Amino acid sequence: MTVEGTAQRKNARGSSKRTTAKKTTPAKKASPAKARTTGQTEQAEQDQLVQLLTPEGKRVEHPEYAIDLSPEELRGLYRDMVLTRKFDAEATTLQRQGELGLWASLLGQEAAQIGSGRALRDDDYVFPTYREHGVAWCRGVDPTNLLGMFRGVNHGGWDPNSNNFHLYTIVIGSQTLHATGYAMGVQKDGADSAVIAYFGDGASSQGDVAEAFTFSAVYNAPVVFFCQNNQWAISEPTERQTRVPLYQRARGFGFPGVRVDGNDVLACLAVTKAALERARTGEGPMLIEAFTYRMGAHTTSDDPTKYRADEERLAWEAKDPIQRLRAYLEAEGIVDDAYLASIDEESEALGKRVREVVRAMPDPDMLAIFENVYADGHALVDEERAQFAAYQASFADADAVAEGN
Repeated sequence: MTVEGTAQRKNARGSSKRTTAKKTTPAKKASPAKARTTGQTEQAEQDQLVQLLTPEGKRVEHPEYAIDLSPEELRGLYRDMVLTRKFDAEATTLQRQGELGLWASLLGQEAAQIGSGRALRDDDYVFPTYREHGVAWCRGVDPTNLLGMFRGVNHGGWDPNSNNFHLYTIVIGSQTLHATGYAMGVQKDGADSAVIAYFGDGASSQGDVAEAFTFSAVYNAPVVFFCQNNQWAISEPTERQTRVPLYQRARGFGFPGVRVDGNDVLACLAVTKAALERARTGEGPMLIEAFTYRMGAHTTSDDPTKYRADEERLAWEAKDPIQRLRAYLEAEGIVDDAYLASIDEESEALGKRVREVVRAMPDPDMLAIFENVYADGHALVDEERAQFAAYQASFADADAVAEGN
């Protein structure tokens, strides 16, 4: 399955209600007993949600997960989220203008990605899907490098080992197996680094993810599985994916799971930091379910108005991760108007650079597809390269003849 549904490691250093377009039968009214049970279940699930910052921007504590950040670190998290959202918005616009073939927006998921990304150490290794633009930002990957693949000029655009950030994975769920295998290698090397694998709620239904859970548990691999539950697997709601909360699936494989408020950057940072440290110290894998929301379309080829209600989106917009942190920072006097204005200026500068770089990207060498297939070359590849080169040359010859006439 693809987006549309149809490494060498560096040395270690150290459910809401859904509406559908058409109803075929009238909905049955739940009995009072069933309604009470449903309400109790929803409340129990809410009680399990790790939260350190309420939607209104009020700081709260959690008995198991605590974090103490300096004003500079808090301002940094806000800057990360604002700039990531700006980059994402520019990429979406560029696709609409025909500059990119496709784009998968992270709108609404900034806290989950920045919080978890800033929990990583330099020697930890990341296996992303195709939407982890915020995590890439935290790993120091130039945002413009993320766009080459979506423009069709390269197969990734960055060296995974330079930032310990693997190339984007389009095949749904397969990166969890890659991460597990890599983590088993880290373990055998005796390093104290950890590995993190990102995937969505839809990918949790893939067999690859179940196999990764099995292997990681049996071999006690130092890997953290970070599931961004944005409520929709393209047009399929979460209740079509699972009968239990996703984080509880980990229990069946023999390791712990936790659900965190995915719109709370502080909680995502605290929980991921604890899970990574747990993995580094030999306690094995852990599943984090970041309970968040995809405020935009699955990709730019999707129309979410066909399958979800505006009321649902508006309810989640009220929990916006950036506004939540900003409210807290302003209430505590950690930011002022001058600082916020400087971030806006930096955001505009980033957007301008993204537009300029994308439009200046050169077309790839047509023969580059034959490079890096085999480490030491291969006779068949050499033959195919020669045939393709001759085929391309035939067009130039034809043009030359046409001009001569």
